[in-house]
Amino acid sequence: MEAFFVSTGIVALAEIGDKTQLLAFLLAAKFRKPLPIVLAILVATIANHAFAAAIGTWITTLLGPDILRWVLGVSFLLMAGWILVPDKLDEGDAKLAKYGVFMTTLIAFFLAEMGDKTQIATVALAAQFHSFFWVVAGTTFGMMLANAPAVYFGDKIANRMPVKLVHRIAAAIFAVLGIATLLGAGARFGF
Repeated sequence: MEAFFVSTGIVALAEIGDKTQLLAFLLAAKFRKPLPIVLAILVATIANHAFAAAIGTWITTLLGPDILRWVLGVSFLLMAGWILVPDKLDEGDAKLAKYGVFMTTLIAFFLAEMGDKTQIATVALAAQFHSFFWVVAGTTFGMMLANAPAVYFGDKIANRMPVKLVHRIAAAIFAVLGIATLLGAGARFGF
């Protein structure tokens, strides 16, 4: 369950102000049909994060425990720095296809999440915790915690969210995970 709670918290915090959350705001404003948007975000996130967690799990079979500890520790520290860089929506992410609300959201959100902070975090968390299911469940739940309210209440909460503070908290959590991993906190997980 630790994998679930850590994954949920990290991704929920990392998603605040992220380009995929900005995309959720955009899609909600464009279509004004929150349920299919939220369902498409859920499906896209499950697919994307399952892929990411599979890579994270696979990486643990390639690297020895000492190398894995250093790779993960440094990855978490890099994520701490990356999370402090403000995101903006790319023009390509904002182009909306003509496939209906659900499919447009599914495609746009899946593609926007490729290589995104939360996807990279999912890879590292899956490698850290050796728990494919709980990491995917946690990262998906964290994405939904951040994006469902953005879709339903976007214009009411967008300007009230202390994005810089949330990013600093998320960065601090990534930094603590990185330092703890480098100091051997993952030893109980076999690396």
